[in-house]
Amino acid sequence: MNKTLNERRQEIEEIVDNMCLMDDDLMSRVFDENNDATQILIRTILQEEVEVVESKGQWDIKNSLIDGRGIRLDVYAKDSKGDYFDCEVQRKDEGANPRRARYNSSMLDTRMLKKNQSAKDLKDSYVIFITENDYFKKDESVYRIGRTFDTGEIFEDGSHIIYVNGQYKGNDDLGRLMSDMKNRKTDGFYYKELEEGVKHFKVDEEGRKTMCEAVEKYADKNRIEGKKEGRLEEKVEDIKALMQNLKCTAEQAMETLNVPKSEYNKYLSRL
Repeated sequence: MNKTLNERRQEIEEIVDNMCLMDDDLMSRVFDENNDATQILIRTILQEEVEVVESKGQWDIKNSLIDGRGIRLDVYAKDSKGDYFDCEVQRKDEGANPRRARYNSSMLDTRMLKKNQSAKDLKDSYVIFITENDYFKKDESVYRIGRTFDTGEIFEDGSHIIYVNGQYKGNDDLGRLMSDMKNRKTDGFYYKELEEGVKHFKVDEEGRKTMCEAVEKYADKNRIEGKKEGRLEEKVEDIKALMQNLKCTAEQAMETLNVPKSEYNKYLSRL
């Protein structure tokens, strides 16, 4: 049954009320052009003095290859030394796959050098995954990954990958940060910079309107994608039925159903 406009609005309002900084839609907006909040985030994780001079939420890096895969960073940041940061929240374990971290790291590097610059001019890059679960299950608060020689010595290439255990509840700065990241309220934060950002998008009229519109747009996109997926599965079942009833190949069945040849692989992968 179709929902009324009021029911739909209420549902969206409830989603926004229940969001926290572990939801990338809220996170990317709170830290977008908010250098102070982004600085708190990075300093607390690295335990280093970092001066953030630029921060952007939902920042796209395009792949120069025609069919190359780009990436969208939850939060991109740059510090006063020119180092780059990619800060991501990962609610599901599959999103925190180490090869994804590797790919994000490589894509960050492609942004650093202009045509006539030398590779030695590369600044440091940091890919930071804040995971809902303890991804590596070693009960550590932070996992720092870097390249080393076989002897164990550090290979200084300036590339840093860091996983933060979102389940960490220690009585220290990082534990307080993780508490703030999971706080679904608009008060009770340890870091006022984060509290102010969350309040803007969950309480202030203008910010809340922006957040509700973003959630509604995302919901609409999911509905459209769901319908497309449903039609795709129906077509797959039609192909299977033809193959069984006519004792034909998948290609012959698709030809009978007027499936464009350019889409054959899409259906073959589901048979």
